[in-house]
Amino acid sequence: MVMWLACALLGWIGEAHGWAFRDDVWHNSVLLEEAAGVFHIHSRHGRYLLSLREARAICAYEGGALATIAQLREAQRAGLHNCVAGWLADARVAYPVTKASQKCSNGIVGVVDYGVRLNRSERWDAYCYRRKVGTCGGRHMETALNLSSPDYPGYAALRSCVWTIRVPVSKRVRLSFLDFDLERDKGCLADFLEVYDSYEDVSGLIDRFCGDDLPPVIVSTTNMMTLKFHSDASVGGRGFLAYYEAVDPPTTVSSLQDSRVDPPALPTNATAVNPSAFPHL
Repeated sequence: MVMWLACALLGWIGEAHGWAFRDDVWHNSVLLEEAAGVFHIHSRHGRYLLSLREARAICAYEGGALATIAQLREAQRAGLHNCVAGWLADARVAYPVTKASQKCSNGIVGVVDYGVRLNRSERWDAYCYRRKVGTCGGRHMETALNLSSPDYPGYAALRSCVWTIRVPVSKRVRLSFLDFDLERDKGCLADFLEVYDSYEDVSGLIDRFCGDDLPPVIVSTTNMMTLKFHSDASVGGRGFLAYYEAVDPPTTVSSLQDSRVDPPALPTNATAVNPSAFPHL
């Protein structure tokens, strides 16, 4: 009974605050980071690889600056939680904790502050501050609709878009891609489109897509689906053009990877973009 109540409470908190609880660590939605203005970032080569100079450069590259300790505390009060230490503006290293666990902060709730670091070549991640981010997307209850990245074909830097789809409860969402061209990089850390089998972006991740390979047709397991698009400060592409429709549930269970069809013809107004290369830490 106690375990059931604990699980129910965790589920309620996750829905209320945009958090997800996995492996004894709370993970928050990217939307919460952007609402607070503070976001975590690390080198494309992995965690804890940035010197202070590199941390400043990568935040500037993403259209922001290293966050101050006050900005990180404000974000933590808004619900930002990340058990990863990062550089701040005054050569300080810290990280925000909203819910303590055995794997995070030794029971401390708040901002875990490592203080000002005398060795500016130490390797950490970074917390950047960028209040203004271009937004787009929307909430849709239509039974069929075209969706595209902002300004398709082509898209601007520093965009963050979320589309939530809800069709009649007896139906499923079938998502097909007509065109797809985002910056390609290992791990899809720069520009990407994520598809979630849920009505939010903290659970039910199906996959993250980038590059110019056309994603497979995806069918949800419920009547809801979420798409999240993000672009960084550098290379762009045509973006994506997709179509969703409400369909009857399948009679047999099959993997999403098997749900592939031949793609329709590329729209006539889609023109190729020759992106220039930008360095990115």
